[in-house]
Amino acid sequence: MTSYISHLECTICGKSYPHEQLIGVSPCCEKVLFARYDLDKLGREVDRDSLVSRPDTMWRYAELLPVNDPGNIVSLGEGGTPLIKSVNLAKKLGMRNLYIKEEGLNPTGTFKARGISAAVSKAVELGVNGFTMPSAGNAAGAAAAYGARAGMETKVFMPKDAPDANKKETLVAGSELNLVEGLINDAGREAVAVAKELGLFDLSTLKEPYRAEGKKSMGLEVVQQLGWKMPDAMIYPTGGGTGIIGMYKGFKELLELGWIQGKQPKFISVQADGCQPIVRAFNAGADTSEMWENATTKADGLRVPHPFADYLILEAIKATGGTALAVSDQEMIAAMYEMATAEGIFPAPEGAAT
Repeated sequence: MTSYISHLECTICGKSYPHEQLIGVSPCCEKVLFARYDLDKLGREVDRDSLVSRPDTMWRYAELLPVNDPGNIVSLGEGGTPLIKSVNLAKKLGMRNLYIKEEGLNPTGTFKARGISAAVSKAVELGVNGFTMPSAGNAAGAAAAYGARAGMETKVFMPKDAPDANKKETLVAGSELNLVEGLINDAGREAVAVAKELGLFDLSTLKEPYRAEGKKSMGLEVVQQLGWKMPDAMIYPTGGGTGIIGMYKGFKELLELGWIQGKQPKFISVQADGCQPIVRAFNAGADTSEMWENATTKADGLRVPHPFADYLILEAIKATGGTALAVSDQEMIAAMYEMATAEGIFPAPEGAAT
């Protein structure tokens, strides 16, 4: 298993950059870089069905992930989470086929493990000595755990009012924790500054090319678990948007490979009432969002007032005929109890938003 990565590409102007170089955002436009693959060669040389017999982690899709040497993979067994068919909620909602992707079974308890594993692995391959990571919560613990696994220095920057549990898991894993006044955007500015000063690699959401590659494995798994068929819709909680962006990219790659037929699922983005920049932009017909002032919600992962990759989130929603919705904290809390009592699944507020 070896990656078919060919280059990095600016998502604004399309300019190419070598993937052998450590690059964060595109130097040309200072926007998101995507990893691109030689899909023609991959399609000729790799049998889709051969993937099924591999170990059930996200690295079974190694050809569509960015790490060339398997010896550089930093893994804790992320991916391979179950796709659970809803019984009781589906009946209540009048739906025949409603599925829940149980990402809480990942290492560190969240889907963040996928993106961090991919980013840390590629950074190790490129000779990085350490990382900075701004986080509103769950990504901090994942960065700390994978940094520890890689034997790398990790400096985490979090808002002071981030959940105590996330602060504690960051410290337990041996990372340096820096608490910042303000929100995730403020933590991000400090993380970037320290990364530049100390020569560390900044793992900020979509300010490096590889976390999205790990997140896209959720979509690859869903399609495989459905018998290589596309779902009709993906309902997804949206903060920084890496999950939607990664899965949208992954579905496009599968279609180009000819491994699946049909069309992309509709992406339905769900945000919190108290922080809904994507919902506001979508309803206004805009291609980018504006800062959401005084952002507040109990779902810390959704408290992202101005996503760096807003234009890519909105592209995925619009291109698939999807939509964007906001829910209240009270609705999230009620849904947490409803999912637990109806399906035996215990979601975080972010997951319950959907």
